[in-house]
Amino acid sequence: MATNAYGKIYGINGPIIYIEGLTDFQVGEMVYVSGERLVGEVISLSDKRTTIQVFEETTGLKPGDAVYGTGGSLCATLAPGIIHNMFDGIERPLKEIAQLNGKYIRRGFAMDSLDTKRKWSAAMKVSEGQYVYPGTVICEVPETSAVMHRCMVPPEISGTVVSVKPDGEYTIDETLVTLKDDAGKLHELSMTQRWPIRVPRPVQERYSSTLPLITGQRIIDTCFPLAKGGAAAIPGGFGTGKTMTQHSIAKWSDADIIVYIGCGERGNEMTEVLEDFSKLIDPRSGNPLMDRTVLIANTSNMPVAAREASIYTGITLAEYYRDMGYHVAIMADSTSRWAEALREISGRLEEMPAEEGFPAYLASRLATFYERAGMMRNLNSSEGSVSVIGAVSPQGGDFSEPVTQNTKRFVGCFWGLDKSLAYARHFPAINWLNSYCEYISNMSPWYSENVDPRFMEYRTKILAILNEESSLLEIVKLIGSDVLPDDQKLTLEIARVIRLGFLQQNAFHKDDMCVTLEKQFKMMDIILYLYEKAKKLVGMSMPMRLLKEEDIFEKVIAIKYDVPNDHLELFEDYRAQIDAFYDRIMEKNA
Repeated sequence: MATNAYGKIYGINGPIIYIEGLTDFQVGEMVYVSGERLVGEVISLSDKRTTIQVFEETTGLKPGDAVYGTGGSLCATLAPGIIHNMFDGIERPLKEIAQLNGKYIRRGFAMDSLDTKRKWSAAMKVSEGQYVYPGTVICEVPETSAVMHRCMVPPEISGTVVSVKPDGEYTIDETLVTLKDDAGKLHELSMTQRWPIRVPRPVQERYSSTLPLITGQRIIDTCFPLAKGGAAAIPGGFGTGKTMTQHSIAKWSDADIIVYIGCGERGNEMTEVLEDFSKLIDPRSGNPLMDRTVLIANTSNMPVAAREASIYTGITLAEYYRDMGYHVAIMADSTSRWAEALREISGRLEEMPAEEGFPAYLASRLATFYERAGMMRNLNSSEGSVSVIGAVSPQGGDFSEPVTQNTKRFVGCFWGLDKSLAYARHFPAINWLNSYCEYISNMSPWYSENVDPRFMEYRTKILAILNEESSLLEIVKLIGSDVLPDDQKLTLEIARVIRLGFLQQNAFHKDDMCVTLEKQFKMMDIILYLYEKAKKLVGMSMPMRLLKEEDIFEKVIAIKYDVPNDHLELFEDYRAQIDAFYDRIMEKNA
């Protein structure tokens, strides 16, 4: 609703407009600009001028055009209908806009974020006379086949229920519950909440991250696992597989809900994402993956200010579903484009640039985004989490640039993509030497209790072999591999088995596209068992040349294809084959 706040434009600089003199606007207030009612936000105030960023194209604006205040912040609309939807950076529904307005969003086009005419089947969860608190579930609505939407008392309200509608079908704006607060004021509650996108939703408590987000990708789940409620960065140059890695996590992870934010990416790439997601089938339920997915599309040709707002819109939606007790995973692709939007707006504001032209507050803005991840105890005492996975697109694959370096300060997982691995068709192209995980110590008890007590020990051995291989390859480059002793040749061979048979994964193979933790452990067990047996043979002066005449190393590499995910008992056959290999070598040299 408009307020008395009013002003006239006196200056325009791209998406930035200025109002001269003292005004009644507030910092963070949403405003409407000109007779076209372009959406904007107040970003700074002084007694001499007010500065506003406009989320739409400003071509055609001129000095003297009016600016109208709304009295409220830029908010996300939170209600049934979010899941299975596609929004732009300020939560305008793209499908509905396309039907009414064509493929391009007309300036000043106003439309409700969610369908206010559709009726939803609501099962009421409160009764008259009940005292309710912030976060109390007032009704449940089956939003999709995969998501039960729990409509809650807003965070700032508590009181006694005065009246409740019966179970039935209602629109998102109809009053369902009336309650009286302690001051005697009546509040009418519907299915809808509105929440400022730049303000984190309140919780009771933040927990340490002890549960892994299982993705089905071996190099992630085993080597560099992400905790539920954790934050990860996927930096990589062009063509290294950032988007495809996020797609795999979105499809195969055990998150309840996926929020995918296409932030400043190319339009054709975003179109491919939207089309692919609409075709994907959820492996857990057999229903469309979109039944638990929200897409936010803000392509590179859309207004730059809306790109800056898009990640806040996405994480607000994620926090809302977290408050219902769901585990939510956010894919932000890419935070580099978002940082470039910050840089452009900062330049328009004539702020002093920092490294590579980015604003000096880049680190603090990244922190406010990644810090909204976490495993939480919600206001209604349920537990939920928001896990953030942000892609970073450093120019030329240079990880020393500001966005990558500042992101590393605020994430616990770093999955560095390697151009040479990608060009060698090794996917996921996560470099095991540059990547790291800071959640291991918290999650080790979970792996010991739910997979195997030796899981973390095996992980450590696998990574140690890969690190030793890296050192040996430096020697090989200088003097060749023939001069290495047989024990070091064995290390190189086992490292090859680990790289090709364990770390490399085929996204198009039915048994290799997603692998359970149990199979991942058994694969490590077989590889290390082969290593121990071969090391004994080498210790008895058996030459590596003789060991490599056998095909056992290739057989172990092929385990990922040859052992179906539902027939893990076949691993015992491989152990027997390794024993037979050991016995044959011993007989040959008896």
